[in-house]
Amino acid sequence: MEVKHNDNGKKGMFYVEIDGKREAEMTYSHANPDKIIIDHTEVSEVLKGQGVGYKLVDAAVEYLRVNNLKVIPLCTFAHAVFKKKHDEYADVLA
Repeated sequence: MEVKHNDNGKKGMFYVEIDGKREAEMTYSHANPDKIIIDHTEVSEVLKGQGVGYKLVDAAVEYLRVNNLKVIPLCTFAHAVFKKKHDEYADVLA
């Protein structure tokens, strides 16, 4: 399953499409040049229970590390994942 990424410089998203339909997404906005805010995560019923939300967060963490960015996870799901995996993701938390 491929997690895709789109960023227009102000907002962005990590998402999964199946047969051309977006079935999962995690959206964010740029708070400043070195920080993003994750504001929403949604996974359709088609993909629920398959760890797709975690894959979206993992893709975001990889993006953050490559681009030397920090994150504020305001979305309830993302916040819970960052809290659960704090030791693993501490380097990208704002």
